[in-house]
Amino acid sequence: MTVGLLTVEAYLPAAHSLKDKRRILHRVLDRIRNKHNVSASEVGDNDVWQRASIAVCMVANDSAFVDSALAKIVTEIEKYLEGEIVDYRVDLRR
Repeated sequence: MTVGLLTVEAYLPAAHSLKDKRRILHRVLDRIRNKHNVSASEVGDNDVWQRASIAVCMVANDSAFVDSALAKIVTEIEKYLEGEIVDYRVDLRR
């Protein structure tokens, strides 16, 4: 069994309030959850308008599959996020 954790730090210049930020993140996180069957949530910078910390977790038998799926999720976040990814990290635990 492999547990994969993707953490993403994002900059959201389009967010001018916490309501804007949550609207942007809600759309992206729902899309990721539904398409990839993962757990995804905002985990930090909750009170900062233009920054977001997102975590995505996945569990599977094959570590190569988890790594590949999390890489696809990073690409999808870049595509649908109204902002830019500043940094991201993938951790795999067996």
